[in-house]
Amino acid sequence: MSSRFQLANAIRALSMDAVQKANSGHPGAPMGMADIAQVVWGDHLKHSPSNPEWANRDRFVLSNGHGSMLIYSLLHLTGYAVSIDDLKSFRQLHSKTPGHPELGYTPGIETTTGPLGQGLANAVGMAIAEKTLAAQFNRPGYNIVDHNTFAFVGDGCLMEGISHEVCSLAGTLGLGKLNVFYDDNGISIDGEVEGWFTDDTVKRFQSYGWHVIASVDGHDPEAIEKAMQQAKAETNRPTLICCKTTIGFGSPNKGGKEDCHGAPLGQDEIALVRNQLDWPHPAFEIPEEIMNGWDAREKGHKLESDWNNQFVAYTEAFPELAAELGRRLNGRLHADFASTARSFIEQTQKAGEKLATRKASQNAIQAFAGNLPEFIGGSADLAGSNLTRWNESKVIDASDSSGNYINYGVREFGMCAIMNGIKLHGGFVPFGGTFLMFMEYARNAIRMAALMKQQVIYVFTHDSIGLGEDGPTHQPVEQIASMRSTPNLTNWRPCDATETAVAWKMGIEKKTGPTAMILTRQGLPTQARTDGQLAQIEKGGYVLVDCGEHPDLTIIATGSEVDLAVKAATELGSFRVRVVSMPSCEVFDQQDSEYKTQVLPASGKRMAVEAATGDLWYKYVGLEGKVISMEQFGESAPADQLFKEFGFTVENLVAQAKQLLA
Repeated sequence: MSSRFQLANAIRALSMDAVQKANSGHPGAPMGMADIAQVVWGDHLKHSPSNPEWANRDRFVLSNGHGSMLIYSLLHLTGYAVSIDDLKSFRQLHSKTPGHPELGYTPGIETTTGPLGQGLANAVGMAIAEKTLAAQFNRPGYNIVDHNTFAFVGDGCLMEGISHEVCSLAGTLGLGKLNVFYDDNGISIDGEVEGWFTDDTVKRFQSYGWHVIASVDGHDPEAIEKAMQQAKAETNRPTLICCKTTIGFGSPNKGGKEDCHGAPLGQDEIALVRNQLDWPHPAFEIPEEIMNGWDAREKGHKLESDWNNQFVAYTEAFPELAAELGRRLNGRLHADFASTARSFIEQTQKAGEKLATRKASQNAIQAFAGNLPEFIGGSADLAGSNLTRWNESKVIDASDSSGNYINYGVREFGMCAIMNGIKLHGGFVPFGGTFLMFMEYARNAIRMAALMKQQVIYVFTHDSIGLGEDGPTHQPVEQIASMRSTPNLTNWRPCDATETAVAWKMGIEKKTGPTAMILTRQGLPTQARTDGQLAQIEKGGYVLVDCGEHPDLTIIATGSEVDLAVKAATELGSFRVRVVSMPSCEVFDQQDSEYKTQVLPASGKRMAVEAATGDLWYKYVGLEGKVISMEQFGESAPADQLFKEFGFTVENLVAQAKQLLA
């Protein structure tokens, strides 16, 4: 057998042994894709195992993440800090080798995958980031940003609708450095896919504008190598390489069947595989010559060293560009960002305008963008409604990638997953807009951003029944509660232009997870504030209207309902009423107990008001408190009529308060 084949067999052996030891996992995909992986990682992937964060490395994404032992085996074999003991701890608590690849657990993992299709979407985002960063920073003779993005996908990835969203856009944008390998094994969990997946994949991707290489034998290294060369020669279109493979290759009784998709092979079958593949070595034992054949540390060190030398020359030729690229890749803000933000917030408060918070959001983007060349904005075909464009924004397209704005089209899920990939690549702070209602389409990509703790900013406008005549299909009710229950996701529902500016500042400064801006269509007045109150907005919740230390009633509100609460407090002049604006529950909950008690004292009754489902608010108002909220879907009518219909009026707040205080 050829040395290539034995190198690939090392992947097969480690994968089946780890799954067997864990008594859990998916051996079929790693065994079927081992030959493709050997060619890509052995001969083409530009990486440095000693420095997984090397800026100019190729990005590799295993979109069919259930086959995680494929990438864990590759990382171990090529010299990353993934030991044989780590492989033996596959799927065990706190191990470096969780059931699906997870960012932050394993050196060399570029993104968390498992929800099928999203890894492919992340890869599209990475390819966009590479092309855009290259257009912004490369200069003649200095291709300082120059790397490829590789993705492995399976039948399941291509069945998921997100694959259409992102691959259509990838073709339109001409992402010539994106190379996707399709593991066409014809098997999914339920069996042979011909019963439910008969698409002409070649024609489908050709219609997207992709370069498609069809009918490659996925177990023939020479055929794979030839396809890889053809893919790299095509620089104007992304490439799909369709590889026909056998799932569980080498397994005499389970290969080519769903039996090996998501279950251990069993010791008897593993013994047969070893015989079939001429692999006599014990479990988890890789011969020295095979390890040496895989070891990529020396090669990777040279690649990185050569690039470092090139960067030194680049720095000498273009010192300002080099410093800016370094700043952006390290995720540092410009030194004067804080002062710029503070000045804008103060000016916004002083102006006192009545604005829809979506418009206030656009003002904040405009004010901050000059200090944030790393901004890369976009909208899912709603730029005129989300107001995500700013004066200096420039659309990225196939012919010119030097811009900072993406027209995502009607692709909410694709947009959010692509933004994850852009952020994971580095060098950018991505944000994208849609109506709050349609975060539903993107929910899992938002969850993945939160899971990976990635700084992605969502601009969710038309935040309530205030949307009006478009009716309940477009009026969010339960969405805010869903987002607030998502770990690591910070949500801001500002009550006016000032709080919106603060929300943007906080989202830009937060590096440990995504931020959602929840914004109105309708105009909202700027609330009066002292300097102290202005500073406290950053705490997520603060006293906006006070009555002293022992209020009879504390009204908590967010967004458009804050102004109702302020007016109701005035009407309740015979009582001691405090109004608390709480634009971000997550940030407020992070404050110390002393501050939270100052804002929400134990004395008196509490009432919360928000034009969304209200369960969350009981943790603040208690069982004896009152929550005025939306507990049904909306209706189609002008916004003022809907607020009256559902009780979001000063009169109703006053009536409910008096009843509570009686």
